[in-house]
Amino acid sequence: MPFPPDPMLPLSPPQGPDRLPLQGLSLLIVDDSRFTCDALRLILHRAGARLRRAESLEIARLHLAFRRPDLAIIDLGLPDGRGEDLIAELAAEGLPVLGLSGDPDGRETALDAGATGFLEKPLGSAAALVRLIRQLASGAGPVEKGEDVPAPLGDPLALRDDLMRAATLITASGDPAYAKGFLRSLARAAGDTALEAAVQDAQTAFDRARLARMIEDRLATLSSLA
Repeated sequence: MPFPPDPMLPLSPPQGPDRLPLQGLSLLIVDDSRFTCDALRLILHRAGARLRRAESLEIARLHLAFRRPDLAIIDLGLPDGRGEDLIAELAAEGLPVLGLSGDPDGRETALDAGATGFLEKPLGSAAALVRLIRQLASGAGPVEKGEDVPAPLGDPLALRDDLMRAATLITASGDPAYAKGFLRSLARAAGDTALEAAVQDAQTAFDRARLARMIEDRLATLSSLA
């Protein structure tokens, strides 16, 4: 289901230059997945960044009309168009941009559009992401490497909301390519290899019905954990 853009999030992480390598930086995240946005929030907010989020090209452009971020992270598959278009616009203005996708082939597409770098779902190293953003957005030298840990997963409630949206998209008569892309990207971000494979192989109405049942099973599991 759609979600509104977040307001500017307050800074609450521990203070100190080593603990807040992104302090003072403003980032725009353009992604229609609440689950992925929550994972990015956990990493970047804790590093001191100020975050804004948009779930579509339209909302992203509204943000950009009033406030220019230091760096943008843009998903390639969005409900109202392709992220490459916005990447090209911002790159032409000299803004650092990281492309984002659950499709590994999206790397070349994002870089060709002008992205400075590319993030693949699921996110890898949290520390490496922070170091990359600090270097691109501020031009500062590398911070001390420190302990490297895998990026956290998003909140289960955000995953539930994304799955509910995916169920609607899969059974609706809208854009099937976007529906499959959203669900496949979500499955990769959540580490759900069975669901990802089922999306990849889905071609017929029977396959879509199978996907809907798989989503229902996962929603039931999440409800039992609540």
